[in-house]
Amino acid sequence: MSKKILVTGGTGYIGSHTTVELLKSGYQVVAIDNLSNSKIEVLDGIKKIVGTAPEFHNVDLADKLATALFFDKQPNFDAIIHFAAYKAVGESVANPLMYYENNLSSLVNVLTAMAKHKIKNIVFSSSCTVYGQPDTLPVTELSPLKKADSPYGNTKQIAEDIIADSVRAFDIKAIALRYFNPIGAHASAQIGELPNGTPNNLVPFITQTAIGIRQELSVFGKDYNTEDGTAIRDYIHVCDLADAHIAAVNRLTENKTKHNFEIFNIGTGKGNSVLDIIKTFEQVNHLKLNYKIVDRRAGDIEKVWADTTFANQELGWTSNRTLEESLKSAWDWEKHLDT
Repeated sequence: MSKKILVTGGTGYIGSHTTVELLKSGYQVVAIDNLSNSKIEVLDGIKKIVGTAPEFHNVDLADKLATALFFDKQPNFDAIIHFAAYKAVGESVANPLMYYENNLSSLVNVLTAMAKHKIKNIVFSSSCTVYGQPDTLPVTELSPLKKADSPYGNTKQIAEDIIADSVRAFDIKAIALRYFNPIGAHASAQIGELPNGTPNNLVPFITQTAIGIRQELSVFGKDYNTEDGTAIRDYIHVCDLADAHIAAVNRLTENKTKHNFEIFNIGTGKGNSVLDIIKTFEQVNHLKLNYKIVDRRAGDIEKVWADTTFANQELGWTSNRTLEESLKSAWDWEKHLDT
């Protein structure tokens, strides 16, 4: 009998791509989402790719009672992948309490259910924001955590502490994947990044500008201490990121972990500036973008990219897709949305 995996935030950007890879790998998948930043039609896209859609439940995991009732009815999972969280740095600066309430309450409610129903394994969606602006680059898993530059980043730091305490208290194993910057879409163009309202991430703002939904793209800051003055990030294809979750679930369910709580950086190991992304997008898709330089954005750091050696060696995972592939797939997805 195939192993049963719960994917929280399962219709979201990373959740939907990971669900596809789980289904392709033979797992039984249950997806849960409150659709606050995703659409139910994502399930149709998943079905077109795989031939089947996951079982779906519309539940707000920040609601303690609703979460408890869900797990009382469905207590038997081999592992949980916990994506469900708000994720926009700028929005978290403007509305910090919303982020603390949602991101932390949902995790506590899930861990409470795991302890009650003896669910052993969780993969947690963490972030490179826990490192703040690192003293040295690239960032390893042993790099010191800095005081978070945003409430969003702080929720990830606190969440990791909550998981570490829960692992010590209960019979739970956990893997936290510290993502760098996911971009791109599935090669089929059936699923991709689908922000509600104005995008907070760079690439969907680029694609929406290219197709005419937005008049121009804002580049936040041109005075950073980088080669072209714009901020640098480690941009990883979302399907490579999804593959990392499969590796993490396999590691947990096959009892291959070396510690009860393990942490891995998930990136490409290379940094690209905002202007690099814009120029590469223009070249690979034969377009010109309308963009302007504006002031820096609150909560943004200057530059960060990953050292992925530990993830490569321990998880047996590596990123395989190029920046060009990522930006072409993002544009194909945007064009699919426009049809």
